[in-house]
Amino acid sequence: MVSSEEHWDLVDADGVPTGMTFRRGAPEWPPGQFHMIVAVCVRRGDGAVLLTQRAPGKEFPLGWEFPGGSALAGESSRAAAARELQEETGLAVPPDALTLVGRFAEASALLDLYVAEAPAETDLRLQAAEVTAAEWVTVEEVERRVRAGVMATPWVARLDELWPSTLEAMSQPRSHAE
Repeated sequence: MVSSEEHWDLVDADGVPTGMTFRRGAPEWPPGQFHMIVAVCVRRGDGAVLLTQRAPGKEFPLGWEFPGGSALAGESSRAAAARELQEETGLAVPPDALTLVGRFAEASALLDLYVAEAPAETDLRLQAAEVTAAEWVTVEEVERRVRAGVMATPWVARLDELWPSTLEAMSQPRSHAE
C-alpha cells in the first residue's frame, strides 16, 4: 500500500545503492539518482500472461500493465517484485522463482522486469487501491494493447526494449528445483 512514509533506496545509473534514501512524494528529486521499480510478467501453463489495469485514481488511470511497483528501502529488486505481485494480485511466487528479463532506465527510475510461472493456485485477489481489473491474455493481445494505446504510457517504451527478451525468457524451460 502506498503511503507518504514510503521510503526508497537511491541507486546510481547501474543500480548500485548510493546509501541515500528518498521519501516518496518529497520535493526535489536528487539529480543523477534513481529508485528501483519492478514488474512481473506471470505466465500460466496455457501460455496466457497476466495484465492488470491501474486503478482510476492512479497516474496513467485505467492503463494496462504487468503487476509491479517500487522497491522499498532495504528491499532487493527480486523481493520487491514478489511482494508487489502478491499485494496487487494475491499470487504468491517466491523471489527465487522469478527470472530477470532485463532492466529499463527511465528519468528517475530503473525498472527490473521479471517472468514467473503462475502458481498452481491462481485465484486473483486484486488490491482495489492499485488495480481495478485483471485479465489473462495471449502474448499477441499484449502486443495489440501496446499498438492500441491502452497500456499505461510508460509500458510502450519499456516493452519496445524488453518484450523480445521477455518472450525469450518465457520460452525457456523452467527448473522446478528453485
